[in-house]
Amino acid sequence: METECWSLVEAKGAVPVARSGHTIVKANSVLILFGGEDSKRRKLNDLHMFDLKSLTWLPLHCTGPRPSPRSNHAAALYDDKILLIFGGASKSRMLNDLYSLDFEAMVWSRIKVRGFHPSPRAGCCGALCGTKWYIAGGGSKKKRHAETLVFDVLKLEWSVAVASPPSSITTNKGFSLVLVQHKERDFLVAFGGFKKDPSNQVEVLIMEKVESSMIQRSTLSKVAGTLLSENHASSIGMPTRPSQGSLNCQIDSVARQNLASAIEQHGSGRKSLSESLLVDPNNAPGNVSLRKQFYNEEENVDMQVTKSSEDRTSFRKMEQSTKPVNAGAQMSYSGDKIAESVSESDNLNTYDKHGSGSFHLESDDIFQEDDGKSRITAPSGVYQMYEAKLAGLLRKNGILEGQLASSLASREAAEKNLSSALKTRHDIEKKLADTMKEVELLKEKLASVEMAQEESNNLSNIVHSDNVRLEHDVAFLKAVLDDTQKELHSTRAVLAGERARAFQLQVEVFHLKQRLQPMENRAPTPRKPFHV
Repeated sequence: METECWSLVEAKGAVPVARSGHTIVKANSVLILFGGEDSKRRKLNDLHMFDLKSLTWLPLHCTGPRPSPRSNHAAALYDDKILLIFGGASKSRMLNDLYSLDFEAMVWSRIKVRGFHPSPRAGCCGALCGTKWYIAGGGSKKKRHAETLVFDVLKLEWSVAVASPPSSITTNKGFSLVLVQHKERDFLVAFGGFKKDPSNQVEVLIMEKVESSMIQRSTLSKVAGTLLSENHASSIGMPTRPSQGSLNCQIDSVARQNLASAIEQHGSGRKSLSESLLVDPNNAPGNVSLRKQFYNEEENVDMQVTKSSEDRTSFRKMEQSTKPVNAGAQMSYSGDKIAESVSESDNLNTYDKHGSGSFHLESDDIFQEDDGKSRITAPSGVYQMYEAKLAGLLRKNGILEGQLASSLASREAAEKNLSSALKTRHDIEKKLADTMKEVELLKEKLASVEMAQEESNNLSNIVHSDNVRLEHDVAFLKAVLDDTQKELHSTRAVLAGERARAFQLQVEVFHLKQRLQPMENRAPTPRKPFHV
């Protein structure tokens, strides 16, 4: 796709025979091929797998009742493990049966459909959307079907999704159908085909929204909005001086901000917490993992606790430095006497109400008039009040230290969990690497077995050719032998005749000798030689 250039792939293994009208579905890194018809118009029902990584074809052998040979059918892969085959054309008729292949058990089975049964058809197109398999178009040589069917994979039921008009391109032959998902909406897009002339029209079927995804997104947005609103309220109502309530509000606000940002960043991607914890910490600055947010949160908490302790120390120093100033400022002169009065109970009540460590020393609480005369109370009461407040602050400091210790313990537990998760991830990656090595070894063994098989095939071809040649030679020799035997028989007959003739000649010679012998005995006088 980068070069936008087609290239011919040199495939290895058991390459299927040339065919048309077949179906191919993709499962991870392999292609599954089923059916079609060969160059001699013979229907096929074989099953092959093509590995996109090794570019190798492998035949798949399954058990159970397999589909009959067919072409121009529809196929889909559900959940990467169930192959569905529908309809098509056999040698003599159109089909409307439905088969499934379980790749885990490698077993074919025919699906018993409930209720409505679609009419037989071939040349239809299918698109799988979740658990619904949409089948559009198709038909026979005489009639085309305009309705779009939908098969529920879970309920095993057929139904009619929509009935298209006769002018729809789904009634064409050879059109294409594809599923498009855009902005949480699903579309079926049909293109092309032909009736009398080729078509370049496009039709779109809008399907219902996926309710589950909408619910998840709305829930996440509500949670994020609630957390952000609580964070805003806590930041507005934060006291100016550090105390237990203010520090808790700060910690809650930081945690809520981090949680809200985590929900906003990870909610749209629908990643789980375990996936976010396993994110590489060395990612780009834009991709912030929950692990890094956790560490930032802990650092913020530590900084806030340190800041609160520093503010407490400075506040104590300020109190000690302002005691004589307040005592001098709270003195009023009336005539010859100076009166000073402090209402400790009102101050303590005010401190308990606000719970923020702030002191409200009003003029009505300090000065009390008594018949136009004032009196000065002992300064020990003011010191006791500050000591009580200091003891309360120390108690709160102890509570904060306990909370800090518990947060540190939870941080250590989280780090342990993270380390165990990373260790588990490392083990899994190691096992995966070992598995990949084993797969590579198996691939090498498979390649060597294929090479050995090719060599054996070549040797068998050579032996077969030698056998054929020897058979021809044996047949020729048999013919020659038959001719020789015939000639031998004829020669034997001729020889027998010659032997009979020779024997007859010998008999005649013997008779002649017998005749000549008495003639020689009778005539002793020489005679002229007798010439035979």
